[in-house]
Amino acid sequence: MRTVRAECLDWTLIWNRHHLQRVLTTYLRHYNTARPHRGINLAVPVPVSAPQSAAERTDLTGHIQPADVLDGLIHEYHRAA
Repeated sequence: MRTVRAECLDWTLIWNRHHLQRVLTTYLRHYNTARPHRGINLAVPVPVSAPQSAAERTDLTGHIQPADVLDGLIHEYHRAA
């Protein structure tokens, strides 16, 4: 509860219940599929794709694409194919 409040709700003006549900759903998707967690060796609880090998994680040659979440409140970065 503290994380969602500190990283999301303290920075967002909520207009109504529908808006709150949309914000929380989007944040939880980010939290569980994109945000690294220190307690599990900077992995995500629910990986979107198959786990990468060590060689793939250290490959620094690909282009990085930014993606904004919650209208720019959170920034995600993905390696382009």
